[in-house]
Amino acid sequence: MTCLMPEPTEPTKTVPPVQSARVTADATRLAELTTIGVGGAPQQIIRAESEAELIAAIRSADDAGLPLLVLGGGSNILAADADFPGVVIRDERQEITTLDVSGCGGAELRATAGTPWDEVVVYAIENGWMGVEALSGIPGSVGAAPVQNIGAYGQELAETFAMARVYDRERQRTDSLFLSDMKFGYRDSILKRSMRAELPDAGDATPKQWTPSPRWIVLDVTLQMRLATLSRPVRYAQLAAKLDIEPGERAPSAEVRAAVLELRRSKGMVLDDADADTFSLGSFFTNPVLTEAAAANLPPEAPRFAVTDGAAVNQIGAAAPKVAGQVKTSAAWLISNAGFAAGYGMPGPAALSTKHSLAITNRGTATAADIAQLARTVRDGVLEKFGVRLVPEPVLVGLEI
Repeated sequence: MTCLMPEPTEPTKTVPPVQSARVTADATRLAELTTIGVGGAPQQIIRAESEAELIAAIRSADDAGLPLLVLGGGSNILAADADFPGVVIRDERQEITTLDVSGCGGAELRATAGTPWDEVVVYAIENGWMGVEALSGIPGSVGAAPVQNIGAYGQELAETFAMARVYDRERQRTDSLFLSDMKFGYRDSILKRSMRAELPDAGDATPKQWTPSPRWIVLDVTLQMRLATLSRPVRYAQLAAKLDIEPGERAPSAEVRAAVLELRRSKGMVLDDADADTFSLGSFFTNPVLTEAAAANLPPEAPRFAVTDGAAVNQIGAAAPKVAGQVKTSAAWLISNAGFAAGYGMPGPAALSTKHSLAITNRGTATAADIAQLARTVRDGVLEKFGVRLVPEPVLVGLEI
């Protein structure tokens, strides 16, 4: 078979990466290292500028039996007000490398774990590569992306993920985890399951619970994408409407990025140092995945979406297949219709965003206890109203919801 390279095009110009000054370089407390701005002081903060330094710091903390938190952008961490009796490691490595570009194989890039995720999106769009454009504006680092199997507006990381080089804390060695190893699910992966002591190969043994960072620490991630300046088919109805196209149609990737960022800003989901509505952890709860029978108990007007299996993606750029018998509903809809409208909790120190009920925000003086109490109130209210228990999305450090 002959594979032809695409016709050359002018370089794509797109919106630059989203940046925020809220996470400071000289921080001494987790409140200064997280986008929600709460959390006590770690016993030690290490800034690793090389892979060797990163691995050495991880091994040293593990050998000493100290709790370990490897931190990227701090956009998914809710830490207790008390001091953290362990080691925080910040991966300072920020590098994106093109590994291959070919008509048959598409494009392949590798990004170090400390690289801000949004820089990867910009890099791909400007090079004319398709597959991550709808993931624009998601805060956090490349290393956190596969833990959550990040997703938005109809795309998930699993659809372009090829492999991650990791440091295995249990075996104390570097390793490679490929797509089939990751066991991706909705906002889930084998990395995240290790934090819940859920490992598929544990047999009769009780696996260790790795917390607050997983057993496998991501060193770098390799993505594979197709060569195209048009986006993947836009499946998310709200995004399609924003682009003035029909669901299933394609649009220039740079336009998709701009539309996604506009939608995210309208919901307070793009970091803005001048807007307290963005002093949050993004979506605080995951969208509930229900059986069809459980979903039938929801009001008819409750949103219902297909559930996809990220672990079953079998080719570059392919959409994840649907999971039979499962239905995903909207956590934001449940929250709003259980009596918690946008802005609920104001003028208190912690409140739901005035733009989107799914985000819990720090209005400036909130403590971690304030955030956690509001989360409990919302969770319990949704459970009482609809019989659905919401699950927090952030990593909890030193506290429980």
